[in-house]
Amino acid sequence: MARRARLLGPNVPTFYDDPVHVVRGEGVWLWDAAGRRYLDCYNNVPHVGHCHPKVVEAIARQAGLLNTHTRYLHEGILEYGERLVARLGHDLQQIIMVCTGSEANDIALRMAQAVTGHTGVIATDNTYHGNTAAVSHLSTRRPPIGGYPSHVRRVPAPDGLLPLGGSVQAQPVAFAANVSRAIEELQAAGHGFAGLMLCPVFANEGMPDVGPGFLAPTVEVVRRAGGLILCDEVQPGFGRTGSHFWGHEWLGFAPDVVTMGKPIGNGHPVAAVVTRPDVMAAFRTAFGYFNTFGGNPVSCAAALAVLEVIEEEGLVQNAHDVGAYTLRLMKGLRHPLIHDVRGLGLFFAVEFAQGGRAAPEFCGQVVERMRQRGVLLGRVGRQQHILKLRPPMPFSRENADLAIGTLAEVLAEMDVHV
Repeated sequence: MARRARLLGPNVPTFYDDPVHVVRGEGVWLWDAAGRRYLDCYNNVPHVGHCHPKVVEAIARQAGLLNTHTRYLHEGILEYGERLVARLGHDLQQIIMVCTGSEANDIALRMAQAVTGHTGVIATDNTYHGNTAAVSHLSTRRPPIGGYPSHVRRVPAPDGLLPLGGSVQAQPVAFAANVSRAIEELQAAGHGFAGLMLCPVFANEGMPDVGPGFLAPTVEVVRRAGGLILCDEVQPGFGRTGSHFWGHEWLGFAPDVVTMGKPIGNGHPVAAVVTRPDVMAAFRTAFGYFNTFGGNPVSCAAALAVLEVIEEEGLVQNAHDVGAYTLRLMKGLRHPLIHDVRGLGLFFAVEFAQGGRAAPEFCGQVVERMRQRGVLLGRVGRQQHILKLRPPMPFSRENADLAIGTLAEVLAEMDVHV
């Protein structure tokens, strides 16, 4: 830790009060420097499992043959692009490959500007879309120096504890009304409206209780104003919902731009933007964009291997089956501070509250005690009061038994005043 502080500087975040020094991973497991094994119930980056042999072999084979960029011709980006867009509808046919989800979302914002000629953008007030200057202005981790720029509006996010409009049933219309108001403000300020960026499962918002059709009133508002819908699939994409390959398919809307990151290469730094030909043409005309490492042959090999593993190992069906089994176990958890338990495929949330108020300290203690018992979880939500489980896709029923059984033991030991 002293070396980290000396070399990396202050405020470099780590998970847990006692950080885990991981040295090896395999499937859903991680091992620390002392040889202790941990069940990974948090990381979506190794989407098909830590160090999957097919992905590792694809990376090594291509790295030993060629690695360059897309100003030279190579088949890898074409083969991967064809396989990826075949998984998408709504005329989403063309692709830009980049290195990170942040870059992908940055491009999505520029695509919206290119199509509309406007700069105004909307996101929720409890979200995260990356680290570039443009997308960090949408995020809520820290206010930007000088305040949020005037072309950005952040609308209240759907919420499990304090639902918009006063009830879960009222949230769709209330969310759309807030988006409509934000559009009017952007137009009045002279920025116009370029687009709305969102995660279709509202992952960083705590995966609140929304469902198919939730976005329909908002889609109508956005379309009427001439804006684009920019869909961040970094967390729900590639089958995690268990019912669909993409989160927007599950929620039931047609995005104009889809971005993807982390899971696409199972930890290899690769990401992508997929859009319609008309949107791509507008972007390519308005911006001279080139990414040296985006779409390089090694990254494409990694990404293609991930797609093949998802198909060959039936991981979308596994997310459906094991997700339903895990959610049943979680619904059996008992503690006075459990406000709600939610799940969608291999994505779960336990919301803690007391007297109608969020209980972040309690949630933090649950995460720490689970880590001490060898199960890695995280937390999320406006006040970090929601337990977040998002394991690699090969997660099994046996893994679920261990994870939720351990969670039940931890909760049984914890007083409401912790």
